[in-house]
Amino acid sequence: MAVLNKIRQRSLILILVIALALFSFVIGDLFKNSDSLTGSSQDVIATINGTDINRVEFQQKVKNYQDRSGGRQTSTQSMNAIYNQEVRKIVQQSEFDELGLSVEKDEMRDLLKISFSSYPEFQDANGNFDFNRLNAFIANLKDLNGDTAPLGNFLVNYESWTSNEQTIAANAIQQTYYNLIKSGVGATISEAEEEYLGDSKTVDIKYVQIPYTTIDDSAVEVSKSEITAYMKEHEDTYKSDATTEVVYVEFKEGASKADEDKLKADLIALKSDREEYNENSKNTETIPGFDSATDIEEFVNSNSATKYNDAFLREGQLPTIAKDTLMKLNVGGYYGPYKDGEYYKLSKLIAAKQLPDSVKVRHILVPHIGGQRADASITKTPEQAKATADSIFAAIKGGTKFMDLLELSSDKVSNEKDGEIEFDYLAGMAPEFKAYAFDNKEGDIDVVQTSFGYHIIEILEQKSFNKAIKLATVSTKIEPSDQTLQDVFNKMSKFEIASKDGDFNALAKERDLVVKPITFKALDETIPGLGSQREVVRWSFDSDTEVGDFKNFTISNFGYIVAKVVEKREAGLMSTEDASITALPEIRKEKKAKLIREKISGTSVDAIAQNQGQSARTAAALTINNTTLSGAGAEPKVIGSAFGLAQGATSKPIDGQKGVYVIEVKKVTDATKLDNYTAIMNRLSSERRNSAQTKVYTALEDAAEIEDNRAKTVY
Repeated sequence: MAVLNKIRQRSLILILVIALALFSFVIGDLFKNSDSLTGSSQDVIATINGTDINRVEFQQKVKNYQDRSGGRQTSTQSMNAIYNQEVRKIVQQSEFDELGLSVEKDEMRDLLKISFSSYPEFQDANGNFDFNRLNAFIANLKDLNGDTAPLGNFLVNYESWTSNEQTIAANAIQQTYYNLIKSGVGATISEAEEEYLGDSKTVDIKYVQIPYTTIDDSAVEVSKSEITAYMKEHEDTYKSDATTEVVYVEFKEGASKADEDKLKADLIALKSDREEYNENSKNTETIPGFDSATDIEEFVNSNSATKYNDAFLREGQLPTIAKDTLMKLNVGGYYGPYKDGEYYKLSKLIAAKQLPDSVKVRHILVPHIGGQRADASITKTPEQAKATADSIFAAIKGGTKFMDLLELSSDKVSNEKDGEIEFDYLAGMAPEFKAYAFDNKEGDIDVVQTSFGYHIIEILEQKSFNKAIKLATVSTKIEPSDQTLQDVFNKMSKFEIASKDGDFNALAKERDLVVKPITFKALDETIPGLGSQREVVRWSFDSDTEVGDFKNFTISNFGYIVAKVVEKREAGLMSTEDASITALPEIRKEKKAKLIREKISGTSVDAIAQNQGQSARTAAALTINNTTLSGAGAEPKVIGSAFGLAQGATSKPIDGQKGVYVIEVKKVTDATKLDNYTAIMNRLSSERRNSAQTKVYTALEDAAEIEDNRAKTVY
């Protein structure tokens, strides 16, 4: 009782303590999830010029996009595609709104007329577009409350109709905008003249090149501060997105040697009969093996991962790894078990005979409704087509000439060649058609059904007979056993546990595991050789994941990886180490150029060449539009300098791509002026207008205010 009294006396203190605890919990959560402090919503994919892309609507569009792609796009690819579409739409709409571009009622009527004037539903008795019919159709759609009505070959409802109207209006506004842009883009007569002179005026020069390689790299020191300064001068080149560097090791769930040995032993055991107790008959029965089975097809289909193939196969159709041995087998002989891709196989030769490699046949095709490539003109049912084909066959057997009945065939291509087709055994013909042509004899004729309909086929010629064999092959897929799967999991788990207190690389080396490095950007999704692994990327960028953290991931159809975060880099300039790959050679080049210029002496190309131990070279008919210097490669500065000098003049040292140059202009050949530059001006204007749309959008996107939250929301 005394304790309760003390609690009551201190109730105010307790309330304050609890309140402070709750407050610190809330504040802690706010700092953990900074979006709560900034007001950013997890439901916003991105904000473009103040317009949000809603997550729910975005994901629905992504789903629709994936459905249309038939699964050919990964989820990340689909998200990126829709994101780019949405950004483009909003960026353009911002510009259209600022300019006051819109589609008014009268213009919309004209656009609908252009889009739907060919539809009979909107035409009067004279075939003219009737707005009254259009308005009645739209009103009917509205009254249907979401139900669909036919329009041409489509079914539409009011929602899809209004969506289509919006698309038509948006396209019209976009076209108007870009037409306005293009109307202000063109070329002048002066620009046309410069273009002409750029290809027609030529300069011949003599030059000397002192290559940068004449100074050893070790003679030029470059500090980290110089690399940093170079990066800042070329900031656009060395900008870097936020990245994480991860290392990982793989634990592949592959079949062990013991697994493979058992699979091979099981295949060999199939050759012999085996005793099996039958629960129904309460007797022990003998189950025929491969050696004694009488129904080979049933035996193969009951014991094999692949179905029985009753066809005769040529050498070129056999597995490359086994074809030589298989072709030498005697009937009843075995080969295997042998490894063919993902399977172990045991093959038995059932039969062998000589078959042609190519045939010539002629045929008459009677198609039916539902047959492959059957168009609307085909009205026969399969039964009617069969009856027609049988009557044609009977007529031919009765003496009617095949050629006299070709008009009854729907194969117009072969009809032009008297119904004849010549093909080899690898041709992509209907399987039943091909089988009849190769498996029967010259002169044979019969009715054969394929997916196209019924054919009356006559074999005219068979050529190049070679050995073909029929095989019964029992195969089993190479897969790890349950024990192997457990062993792989245990191995992965032990490595992960050991990594908690040990050195990741050293532990991997002890276990003969290869440590593979990879650097991710926030929106990456793939790991080379492992495919789409977005979960790994997301984990590596998670704010709770720190450098040194590691985690195991299950990789579909592979096994596991254990990944460790090695480094996290914020967006900004590259590290000096990464930038040095390209920056270091450029800085060295600048320093070498200065050293070379300082030691150049002489006033002529020949003197400088002799002084520097180089050869003077010539280059003729240089044009300013071609930056390739004969004998030196691409050297735009050198070419440009040549056109800035008078004939006979010698340049100062020029820092080029591959060395320092001094040039002497030997001859300037001015172009003959044209009387009219209009054709060139028109060409330049057309080229600029054609590229304007892409360039304008790129400029709008670069100028837009875009807050991209993809990596924090759906990705």
